[in-house]
Amino acid sequence: MNTPSSLYQYAVAGVQQLVPYVPGKPIEELQRELGLERVVKLASNENPLGPSKKALAAMQKAMAELALYPDGSGFNLKKALAKKFLVDPAQITLGNGSNEILELVARAFLAPGLNAVFSQHAFAVYPIVTQAAGAASIVAPAVHYSHDLQAIRERVNAQTRVVFIANPNNPTGTLLSQPHLEDFVKSLPPSCVCVLDEAYYEFVHSKGEQDAVEWLGQCPNLVVMRTFSKAYGLAGLRVGYCFSSPEMADILNRVRQPFNNNSMALAAAEAALDDVEHLQHTVKNNTLGMKQLVEGFKNLGLGWITSAGNFVSVDLSEPAYPVYEALLRKGVIVRPVANYEMPNHLRISIGTPEENNLFLQALTECLNDV
Repeated sequence: MNTPSSLYQYAVAGVQQLVPYVPGKPIEELQRELGLERVVKLASNENPLGPSKKALAAMQKAMAELALYPDGSGFNLKKALAKKFLVDPAQITLGNGSNEILELVARAFLAPGLNAVFSQHAFAVYPIVTQAAGAASIVAPAVHYSHDLQAIRERVNAQTRVVFIANPNNPTGTLLSQPHLEDFVKSLPPSCVCVLDEAYYEFVHSKGEQDAVEWLGQCPNLVVMRTFSKAYGLAGLRVGYCFSSPEMADILNRVRQPFNNNSMALAAAEAALDDVEHLQHTVKNNTLGMKQLVEGFKNLGLGWITSAGNFVSVDLSEPAYPVYEALLRKGVIVRPVANYEMPNHLRISIGTPEENNLFLQALTECLNDV
């Protein structure tokens, strides 16, 4: 008779030692554990304003056709994205969240004997998809918590098939110079796919930064990845997308699951893309909230990493996990980042003014108690 432990030996080598991604603690879980009525979650870089009214209306309309399969090609959403970002629909691949785009790249380009290169402190899913594909991870040391492009480029070798670059990076929020990043992408060999992870693009674009999509004509090995989970407030629907050359999109679509985006998600994303006013409110709330948290950290004598995303990592100058647990007992969920080699930091998502204030009050109390 088979025992559970005996099954591990039959899993592929990369999966046997894989440590799964652990998401932020759900509100309901903390309420069950501690019997709390009010919980503030600032752990997963979600939009505190929620989805737009246009997106909610589109979801309601799409409910009438839930008995039918969704459009497997995502035609209408691709058309809307193509119009907004001035690309051909053939250059777009849709994912079940941008996380699936990472999976598609790994499935298409990584295998045993090959490797992927990424930075220290970079998004935890990069090593997960690499290891699951049986490939090796090569980690370049960061500089002041930011990607060191020269160190990354020096580690690219003949077996490198993918380089992951997060800009801004999660969980540090650091932003790379666009001219330096463009030079880096163009320096890579054609055998190496560069995945530029721009999950927080909308918060950066509002500051007038250059759009990396403009580089696609000269960089057929570039994948520019974005999501509707952050600024558009649709994290629960899981809609990601990427821009690339048509050839790259064709490769990714060959390993993409059919109907990977459901009907409500496709409809909501298309409507959200058109709601400029809601996006402007989101960016404004983020700008003011970031200022509110930074001022709070200053008052507490704490350091932080300057962030271009909708989150900020605060340096407690001591092990952060006890403070994280103390915050939980006060009904505030944030994100410990010791798994990113940042044991003294907590990552805080920007919330509403009230949520930010509740967090700062709770943090002040916890630091006095711990």
